[in-house]
Amino acid sequence: MSRRVLVVDDEKGIREALTQVLEYEEIDVQACASGSEALQRYAEFRPHLVFLDVKMQGMDGLETLRNLRVLDPHAQVVMISGHGTIQTAVEATQLGAYDFLEKPLDTDRILLTLRNALQHVDLASENVRLKAEVHAQYEIVGTSRAVKQVIERIEKVAPTAARVLITGENGTGKELVARAIHALSPRARGPFVEVNCAAIPTELIESELFGHMKGSFTGAFADRVGKFELADGGTLFLDEIGDMSLSAQAKVLRALEEGVISRVGSGKTLEVDVRVVAATNKDLQAEIAAGRFREDLLYRLNVVPIEVPPLRARRADVAQLVAHFVSQMTRSGGLPAKPFDAEAVQHLAVRDWPGNIRELRNAIERLLILATGPAVTAQDVERIAGLGTVAAGRGTSPADLAGAPWMRAATFEEFKQVAERTYILAKLKENDWNVSVTARTLDMPRSNLYKKIERYGLAREA
Repeated sequence: MSRRVLVVDDEKGIREALTQVLEYEEIDVQACASGSEALQRYAEFRPHLVFLDVKMQGMDGLETLRNLRVLDPHAQVVMISGHGTIQTAVEATQLGAYDFLEKPLDTDRILLTLRNALQHVDLASENVRLKAEVHAQYEIVGTSRAVKQVIERIEKVAPTAARVLITGENGTGKELVARAIHALSPRARGPFVEVNCAAIPTELIESELFGHMKGSFTGAFADRVGKFELADGGTLFLDEIGDMSLSAQAKVLRALEEGVISRVGSGKTLEVDVRVVAATNKDLQAEIAAGRFREDLLYRLNVVPIEVPPLRARRADVAQLVAHFVSQMTRSGGLPAKPFDAEAVQHLAVRDWPGNIRELRNAIERLLILATGPAVTAQDVERIAGLGTVAAGRGTSPADLAGAPWMRAATFEEFKQVAERTYILAKLKENDWNVSVTARTLDMPRSNLYKKIERYGLAREA
């Protein structure tokens, strides 16, 4: 990429000397003799770096710098002066100048400053690119009414200090909602700290959240900072809050009520400024009735509820999600760029997707890797993704489903449990009862899978 540098100095000799040095380094150089000309030339030339004289007739260098920063807040400017003073250098730095050089100019110093400034430009550009990638990774995709309602709720609650409880099935994008709330809040520059409450053993959850002191329990070989302290000034996302132990819930309640925490093994309290956003796929009212969740904690967390719809309730978004994931995977995942034909997208749209967006994403990745043609077709969807016509809901009659075990369920809740048990058992058999592999296939924390195996009494057949 050709580098562009603008030289601004009312002395012809300085302009010519700088131009000669920079062109020798294969830099594309333009030069001008006044601040007003520099502003016009900057807008047309869009240089990576500006060498700007301080003392010039008419608009001086500092005034030109002010106007440049208005024109482009990211403008990289090196000030040069034959009458340099500390006050001038300080003022130039406060206005955003990258460096300050004194005349007579030294060629080695010019080249060193040039390399450092252009490296700084590259780092800034890379930072912008990475932020854009992160934003794309956590973007909420869709234009359906269900998604628009979620986005509207996020936009209303994010600028406030209110706590938010996000509910929805596994894989619907609850973390994306939490990150969007953080990004649109006054705490956006602070940390976003995530804790998966279901993935942490009960005996370690308090240490994870609040930290511990050396020697407070077996294995505590050093002091440790907890997630609440790490999230100070930012947002703490408590995912799967319904799986948190009652003792940890009591401490979280205190932290929310008083804004203070204490590490395990310490009587000292610490003040924390944390916004808590929680998420769960459980019915917390049912958990309260069963004695597994504190009602007062629910009231503290559920100031503003946001329910994330399952993918089957927003089928109109499937085409956009397919395009989004294909672009994401081909750009950063090294996968071949293959379009999905209309019938393939239709096959994907009619499926219920029990794993929601997470399952859809995995299916798209599998199709991009294994489809052999120039485009992904409906046949590829049936053959590779395992979404045949019956799985997609086509050609299925009540008679076909009458023998299914879940159709004998007395209530809808029983139906869901029977269907989930059948699905997990099938996946365990498919992976030869390797729990780790099955958990990865289902994109589920291994601890969650163990809980479900125990809950449904699943056991490997002899």
